[in-house]
Amino acid sequence: MLDPFPPSPAWLRDAVEPWALHYNVPALTEHAHEVIIAFVGYLAIHFVLSPLLSPILFPRHYPQLNPRTKLNWDVHVVSLVQSTFINALALWVMFVDDERNSMTAGERVYGYTGGCGLVSAFAAGYFVYDLIVSTVYIKLFGVGMLFHALSALWVFSFGFRPFVNYYSPVFILYELSSPFLNIHWFLDKVNMTGSKFQWYNGMLLLSSFFCCRLLWGTYQSLAVYQDMWYALKQTWDASVFQIRDGSLCVNEACARAGIQVSKYAPHTAAGVPTWLVLTYVISNLVLNFLNYFWFSKMVETVLKRFRTPPAAADKTAEAKSAATEEKINHLREDIAQKVVLEAAAKLEQEEGGPFLDDLTDEKVASAVDSRLTEELRRRKATVASS
Repeated sequence: MLDPFPPSPAWLRDAVEPWALHYNVPALTEHAHEVIIAFVGYLAIHFVLSPLLSPILFPRHYPQLNPRTKLNWDVHVVSLVQSTFINALALWVMFVDDERNSMTAGERVYGYTGGCGLVSAFAAGYFVYDLIVSTVYIKLFGVGMLFHALSALWVFSFGFRPFVNYYSPVFILYELSSPFLNIHWFLDKVNMTGSKFQWYNGMLLLSSFFCCRLLWGTYQSLAVYQDMWYALKQTWDASVFQIRDGSLCVNEACARAGIQVSKYAPHTAAGVPTWLVLTYVISNLVLNFLNYFWFSKMVETVLKRFRTPPAAADKTAEAKSAATEEKINHLREDIAQKVVLEAAAKLEQEEGGPFLDDLTDEKVASAVDSRLTEELRRRKATVASS
């Protein structure tokens, strides 16, 4: 698949190419303008669009926020836009990029397509923005967020080598849970904590996190490890790439896209350096460990709720009247809703740790609304006395 984005202007290519070749990321020459556009776009959303539109769309909430929470709001707006856009782009590339879908194990390590390069470029643009914001506001966000931005930018720059360019859209799909995480945060700030909408969003957040980061992420990690192991064992030669002479193509674009897979073969002719594989594997393992750690914290939150059932639950067998049974059912529904909200809040606390507000109680359970808690207590007491 050719890059569907307009090509980089000649003056930018000439300026970037010497640096790209020096740092062994030659494909960056073709995508530098996309990195810059993404970076400038996210800066504009943060410093112009969000401060301009948020008071109009949320006049009763945004103007009342303190400066630190406004900064968090603007960062979350960027994160919401970026995660939604990059996921849609990655899924589109995975479905329409025929050259990517026909790659062999060797091509998945050494090969290149313009579509995968486009995903890497827009992801890199966001991580450059993330790095700048983390550096400027390091006292607010801490060193952890800075290192996260550095490591993410470092790993996605491998796609311009190109190294496992095939997997750029694969691992960006870790972000499928991020839109729901951001929405959860926004609902807290617009006084919709404990609402049905937040509950439904919380269920989508937890299920998408489990499916995308644990199931999909683990499976694809094993796949990339297998491909890299194959690449390390093989002696690099031209047979790494399939013969793509365009004989089966019906137009010039198809033929050009096929040839493009091996476009950077001269730069990868030395094979895969062991340090590069180790760096990639270690980064991937750390990220997977964090995903399992965050999910375990969420499960722990849920289990705590079921280990300490309300007193009314013990009286279920004794409740005989239809009215009491109905009250108990309502109570169970509210407890189930609260469990989802607490689990989503715990996930927000763990994964979204850098984006914290001034109030420390939000670090514990931002989704547990005092009104909901008081209502649960009242219902417990009513049912227990029945």
